[in-house]
Amino acid sequence: MNMEKIEKGFTLINSNIELIETSLQTDFYDAFVEQNATFLGSAELAAVDLEGQEASLLSVLTENNDQLRSLKLTKQEWQKLFQFVLLKGSQVAPLQPNHAFTPDSITSLFHFIIECLHPENSVRILEMGSGTGNMAENLLVNSTKNMDYVGFEVDDLLLDLSASMSEVIGTQATFMQVDAVQSQLMEPVDIVISDLPIGFYPDDQLALNFELAQKEGHSFAHHLMIEEAMKYLKESGFSIFLAPADLLTSSQSGNLKNWLGKTAHLAAVITLPESLFKQDAKAIYILKKTAGKPTFVYPLEQLNDRQHIQDFMVAFKSHFKG
Repeated sequence: MNMEKIEKGFTLINSNIELIETSLQTDFYDAFVEQNATFLGSAELAAVDLEGQEASLLSVLTENNDQLRSLKLTKQEWQKLFQFVLLKGSQVAPLQPNHAFTPDSITSLFHFIIECLHPENSVRILEMGSGTGNMAENLLVNSTKNMDYVGFEVDDLLLDLSASMSEVIGTQATFMQVDAVQSQLMEPVDIVISDLPIGFYPDDQLALNFELAQKEGHSFAHHLMIEEAMKYLKESGFSIFLAPADLLTSSQSGNLKNWLGKTAHLAAVITLPESLFKQDAKAIYILKKTAGKPTFVYPLEQLNDRQHIQDFMVAFKSHFKG
């Protein structure tokens, strides 16, 4: 991976985003989507949007994009570049916590788990709440598997952002505007992944269709998504969730533990450093449809310590393949 090319690419994209922001009086993320459209050759769209502006404006966008193309970035370099752009966005126009992109350090753990637990060459993955698409692109550009990926996302801006990034990078991903709590007709998948949105689900009536619904008051959206996720899995499949560290001890955990006892097997709980999160701590939970070995529990205390991560990987492989 050529960091010098990535830095040059970031400068060019950031310049175009700032130019579009100012000219269209729009926000960072809408400008990011528009930049991706101009890069992909939708110059007519940009020209309409910029009607009345100086002709030099479109000329600058085009020139910067021509320089960007000349860098001939690989898919991995594009993914890293877009992550830097998203990081810049999080600084100048912070998204609400449930929309923030999943850090690479966590996505890399998801990737390791998938590679370890699903040795087959082809894999069908559903991501519930695909957000900015950072998790999707990280998996798609780094996996050696033939990956059939579908992402559910209800927010139209995030959907446009993730789809435009995927098109620029050149990955094969399908993004659908879907409320992940509402059931969809689709073929079963090998793996469900989700950086679960945390909070209450607003539609109490719809929530009552779930075993994990509260009889009174709002139900946790992340509980409903966990239950819904298991419906999409093949019998041999598994789900990987990033969820609150207190998932099994929270005020609504009673229902969840009862449901787990009869519906799903908690295969692993991997706790993560609290310093990773601006708000409450989170952990990785792996669920399977069929019961197996006792739950694998591992405290990951540092994600920047190579030996610590290596020890975790050895322990994980030993537990699930031993």
